[in-house]
Amino acid sequence: MSAEAADRVAVSGSRPCTPPQTSWFEFLLDPSLLEQHLQGPHPDPSPVQLIIQFLEQASKPSVNEQNQVQPPVDNRRNRTLKLLALKVAAHLKWDLNILEKGLTIPVLNMLLNELLCASRVPPGVKHVDLDLNGLPPTTAMAVLIYNRWAIRTIVLSSFPDKQTKPGPHQLNMMNLVQQEKELTENILSVLREQAADSIMVLERALNIKKDFYIHTLRTLDLLAADPSSANGETESSTAGLRISIDDLQCQVHFDLAGIYFQQGCSDHSAYEKAREHFRKTRELLAKLDRLSLCHLDEQRLAGYWSACRTLIGTSDPSEAQLSPYGQISNFMRNENYEAIIEAFIRDNVTLNLPNSFRHSVHLEILHKLQQGVVEEVCHKLCVCNAVRDSLEGRILSVSFHQLLLKPSKNDINFLLEVCARSVHNTSETIKKKMAFFIKNVCESLEDVSLALMVSSHQLLTELLGDEEKRLLIEQMRRSSATVNLNAKPLPSFYDIPTTASVNIGQLEQQLILSLDARQIRQIVIELHGMAERPFWRVSSKWEVPADYVNVILAIKDNLTRDLLYILMAKGLHCIDVKDFVHARQLFTACLEVVTEFSPKLRQVMLNEMLLLEIRAHEAGTADGNMERPPPDLVSRVRGYLEMRIHDIPMRQIVGEECVVFMLNWRENEYLTLQVPQSLVNNNPYVKLGQLIASTCKELPGPKESRRTAKELWEVVVQICSVSSQHKRSNDGRVSLLKQRESSLGILPRSKFMTFMKKLREPLVLTTLISLFVRLHSIVRDDIVNEVTAEHLSIWPSSLANLQAVDVEAVVVTLKELVNYALSLNPNNQSWLCTQADIYFVTNQYSAAMHYYLQAGAVCSDYFTKPVPPDVYTDQVLKRMIKCCSLLNCHTQVAVLCQFLREVDYMTAFKALQEQSSSHDSMDSFYDYIWDVTILEYLTSIHHKRGESDKRQVAIKAIGQTELNSSNPEEVLQLAAQKRKKRFLQAMAKLYF
Repeated sequence: MSAEAADRVAVSGSRPCTPPQTSWFEFLLDPSLLEQHLQGPHPDPSPVQLIIQFLEQASKPSVNEQNQVQPPVDNRRNRTLKLLALKVAAHLKWDLNILEKGLTIPVLNMLLNELLCASRVPPGVKHVDLDLNGLPPTTAMAVLIYNRWAIRTIVLSSFPDKQTKPGPHQLNMMNLVQQEKELTENILSVLREQAADSIMVLERALNIKKDFYIHTLRTLDLLAADPSSANGETESSTAGLRISIDDLQCQVHFDLAGIYFQQGCSDHSAYEKAREHFRKTRELLAKLDRLSLCHLDEQRLAGYWSACRTLIGTSDPSEAQLSPYGQISNFMRNENYEAIIEAFIRDNVTLNLPNSFRHSVHLEILHKLQQGVVEEVCHKLCVCNAVRDSLEGRILSVSFHQLLLKPSKNDINFLLEVCARSVHNTSETIKKKMAFFIKNVCESLEDVSLALMVSSHQLLTELLGDEEKRLLIEQMRRSSATVNLNAKPLPSFYDIPTTASVNIGQLEQQLILSLDARQIRQIVIELHGMAERPFWRVSSKWEVPADYVNVILAIKDNLTRDLLYILMAKGLHCIDVKDFVHARQLFTACLEVVTEFSPKLRQVMLNEMLLLEIRAHEAGTADGNMERPPPDLVSRVRGYLEMRIHDIPMRQIVGEECVVFMLNWRENEYLTLQVPQSLVNNNPYVKLGQLIASTCKELPGPKESRRTAKELWEVVVQICSVSSQHKRSNDGRVSLLKQRESSLGILPRSKFMTFMKKLREPLVLTTLISLFVRLHSIVRDDIVNEVTAEHLSIWPSSLANLQAVDVEAVVVTLKELVNYALSLNPNNQSWLCTQADIYFVTNQYSAAMHYYLQAGAVCSDYFTKPVPPDVYTDQVLKRMIKCCSLLNCHTQVAVLCQFLREVDYMTAFKALQEQSSSHDSMDSFYDYIWDVTILEYLTSIHHKRGESDKRQVAIKAIGQTELNSSNPEEVLQLAAQKRKKRFLQAMAKLYF
């Protein structure tokens, strides 16, 4: 025990019932202490607290002699602390439910990245490119744990959570909280970008039919004792805790189902995938015993399953008939609203359907009002739900109180019918609740004739006692006698009834769900009439950009502040989910509010509405609408870029989208000449756009100017540079989410990549690809294996500070940029050749052949015409020959040797000598050989080997009259072209 711990024991001697808490550094001093501590009945600190402490200490920055803050030192102490954190997680058996509950996203991200490093996951390689089947079991399991966490975190981050309201003691921590929030958002942004890859990794894992192993305290000790082990091929690879294939698949199916279900709101077909994964989860869960390592929230699984059946039905007809959810789901799909109403009335007696489900059905039909659903249906469902609420003693909804403001006679008749059917053959308690409900309805009706209709109804006379009936009739008579011509008018836009039965919580729920600007305004007014507090904090998902927060929260009128904040937050959310109709309505309401009192906020809203219109137009373009934007929109974008109004909060994203818009619609002249220099200096996106536009504008000219190209080059090099304190550590560890970026760049690389992935203009993308290809060639310094692209001559051929460039960042950026460009136009020959070269220099020869052939196919109408010689140059053909050779397709090599300007007989003959180990179809390719010398050589070697059948095939090929050397040159060329086309088509079938 340390001296400090001993002092604590002495001081706490008067409190023997409370054992002293063990400090984090004591586990460094005594390696055996951790396991003893964790095996205790109630360890203090708890396991998750220990993980936080270990990682916090290991990631503390250091200060050098010049008092400059440096990154954490990679020394034995910090490595041991990280190992201790991993061992605690191993003690918890890597249960993500426990880890997610106790650790923040940044801490858990750090922990899992350390797991990837410790498990020898190859650095710099995307998980989707890894072959899990070929990795050591613990390495593969680390990849799966990380990707499971990635998609779970995306799903969990989409759930609303109650925002913590800072008290006086927390005000000093606001900066730290804001920093952690920004870090969390950055991590979530990267996870969302990688979501498709994570899903693919997990989908592939479901095809692996073997058990996995997960790290334990012992295997982590083995790894620490043998750090030089290659690929994790140590005893620790199979000495961990065994995870059965059923355990793993059950958990992976559940996690995949969760992410697909979340995607269902924007892609309805995703619900089908979610249902299938939930079905398999249920099947596997039924097979597992209580000792299983699979820990699922079965209640949540049941809820998800029920939701899937409701949304898309069930594949089992009998189940749909037995389930009330299935019945209502079928009614919704068939738009059989009368059947839904009937089902709700019956449920008022049976009480089978949860109240939340009934209200969600009502809300869904409310949303369909704009699609032509009769308003009467909404009123009837509202009445059914109100009756159910009253029978269960719940608060009545705002919708029902609004309906009672001006009900029709039919509404009241239907209400009385539902009430009568809902108390048929029920208990006295239910009947008393119903009497109380009808009496309240009667008293709240302003139309005396309707109130008298209710009070005289047979149901009420049966339910009320004699004295209650007398008092109610007397009240109705007084109301009738006092009716005059100055009766209170109907409520206006601002007046909503402040009925005592409507509580704040229910109004807040309505506020969260509503997208109707008028209704939002009414609810905010109502809430401010009930309590004085900041209602913009009702939902933590309501966020406005940091640039605007201070301006909005500085509004003195609290109601206006809350209304503006909520309307803007909801409008921004609608833009994110591409609901541009509601976004326009919400932003228009914002503009109306701010126009009255703040020119500054009016300009802010005009800027946001411009961003909305840009994104709406770009969304249409992404869906195939390639019409040029209306002149008014182009004019507004130019107006923004020329704006010189001072003291207006301006988001960089607005400038970014304007620049992208102008580049995509080829407004290069404007970006080059007319954008104010102040905006160029203050907004990095505008500066980038101006440099890109200038470079593209000069490309088609007779002389390619290098001045602007050099400026763009220098900016991009800085973005891809690393500062000295961020260089790769000696053991080669790389975190997938920790980007080592230079503070000198005008943008972080991740934001630059996001910017480039918004571009669509081919010339712009070709220019950027060209730049990164040149940069890639310089940092790799491999003349033999260079990647090719257009316009390489405009870029510098060397770098002054080569060591500062992050090679991995350049490689990854080039790959992502080319992949993105091909996703926009998979038939661009130049991009296809660049992609093929990238695969070639990274030794992925089959993929390289695929893209070399595709590049030839797109410019020759699938090889029905000759491939242009500037596409299949000698360099490209030699790379195709090398690909085939390394793939052991030696006959293909011999055929391709004929394509060169000068036939390479030496390579062809050497390849044909290797035919015994060839993996291609050998003699089936002889029909594609037109060079008589190669055919004669084939005849000779088959004769020497005694391969008479193959020799006959070669003799038949050489005997074709069109290959006779006495033929005119035109005939020989025609024969060669014919064989070239057929050979390339045959190759395409093999590699496509």
